[in-house]
Amino acid sequence: MAKRAAGATVGVPGSDLGWVLGVILRRWHEQVERAVEDLPHGARGFQILSIVGHNPPPTQSGLAKHLNIDTTVMPYIIDALEAAGLLERRTDERDRRVRRIVITPRGRSVLADLEDRVRAAEDELFKDVPADARAAFQAQALRLAMSIHASDPSIDPCIAVMDVVAQGPARSATP
Repeated sequence: MAKRAAGATVGVPGSDLGWVLGVILRRWHEQVERAVEDLPHGARGFQILSIVGHNPPPTQSGLAKHLNIDTTVMPYIIDALEAAGLLERRTDERDRRVRRIVITPRGRSVLADLEDRVRAAEDELFKDVPADARAAFQAQALRLAMSIHASDPSIDPCIAVMDVVAQGPARSATP
């Protein structure tokens, strides 16, 4: 019979790392969805706005790869964010066949507000956790993520966007 790890929760089915991370992620997602509910496509729209607002303008296909969104779905999300005046599709200066996704001034303003709301949602998630324990948890989670990424960088979806940006528009598949 396997020995139960010290500190394991007895009587909670599946009380292992997967269960713990699942509970945390579900609550984080619920909190963030509420914080960004007035944005087209909610948390997905926020992710896109954040990527575009903090990085060189990617292509639509680059965003889809980065966020693991089906390339047939991505145009609808971009359309909605564009209709809301938050993003624009612009012709790439080096290759007129390529369209880059660019945040608008209104999009920057909305993004700043949404980032404040997401921080507040995360503060709510951690409300019963002492600040030093929260900082330690986040530091350890970051350390683990960086270690996983270092051992297999191909699993990091951020590379998809950076590859598209680095290779230049002539190779990009999105018109």
